[in-house]
Amino acid sequence: MEERSVHEGWPRTVAVVGAGTMGLGVAECFAVAGVRVRLVDASPELTRRAKERVVERARGHSDAALISSDAAARAEGIETADGPVEAVEGVDFVFEAAPEDLGLKEEVLGVCSSAADPETVIASNTSSLPINTLATFVERPERFLGMHWFNPPEWTPGIEVIPAEGTAPDVVERVVGFLRGIGKRPAVVGDGPGFVANRIQNALFLEALRCVEEGLASPREVDEVVRSCFGFRLPFFGPFQIADMAGLDVYQSVFETLEAGLGERFSPPGAVRERVEAGRTGTKSGAGFLTYSDEERDRLLLERDRRYAALNELLENLPPVDAGEDT
Repeated sequence: MEERSVHEGWPRTVAVVGAGTMGLGVAECFAVAGVRVRLVDASPELTRRAKERVVERARGHSDAALISSDAAARAEGIETADGPVEAVEGVDFVFEAAPEDLGLKEEVLGVCSSAADPETVIASNTSSLPINTLATFVERPERFLGMHWFNPPEWTPGIEVIPAEGTAPDVVERVVGFLRGIGKRPAVVGDGPGFVANRIQNALFLEALRCVEEGLASPREVDEVVRSCFGFRLPFFGPFQIADMAGLDVYQSVFETLEAGLGERFSPPGAVRERVEAGRTGTKSGAGFLTYSDEERDRLLLERDRRYAALNELLENLPPVDAGEDT
């Protein structure tokens, strides 16, 4: 197992306020990376139990060879505090991970921003609450932004970073640099409903549910289609590059078929029609949503094939996961 080098630079100290599933995972992630972490939950007793759980998790990850014994030892060094005021005192970065309740977030962010140093960066972890609203709960909101981590946070690389309207650009830059430095893949997105990931993920789930309700397939079969067909590509490419490689003219034709059978929600988008009419059909024409030289296209398609073959080999060598039964 190859371990990443221990994090150096900003932030040296982080307070994780809230020790639920996400808070615990993020605390472990930061500590394993070499950041000094101070953890606090709703009461001293809950904080003590949270520290025990995160140490136990880190040891389990070490036993499973997911992290090194040295990394697990760093997690054992996580500090605890009696309350949020003590937790945020003197730290560089506050990671608020309270439950998704606007009133509770207001209370916690208010306490943290009052007690923290004026230059301390503050982030709220949320999957859906509006960041511009949360920013109004923070003193000196230019140092505040939203973050959306994904479960399990220790292993999922993607993180949405959501600046508020008043967030200082250098705060965004520092947070993004820190996340990249500990092996994450942050994307800066806007403060819209559901941000990006949940908007796309829930659109997919709605159509998956419709397929089951219309009798096209069982939940198990829908999962297999998603996992082994278009989902197979998603670790390497996003929807725009996948569309370019497939051909936007092909996408337009599929949309027309879907529209005929399922209605106007599948009408071919103007952005697709316009590109097809202009001859921008994707990699085969040198331009679609992105542009490609002949060399770039050939290199992309060869690398695609290499990655797909490697993933397929990995999946073939893994034991099947018991996914339960359709109900």
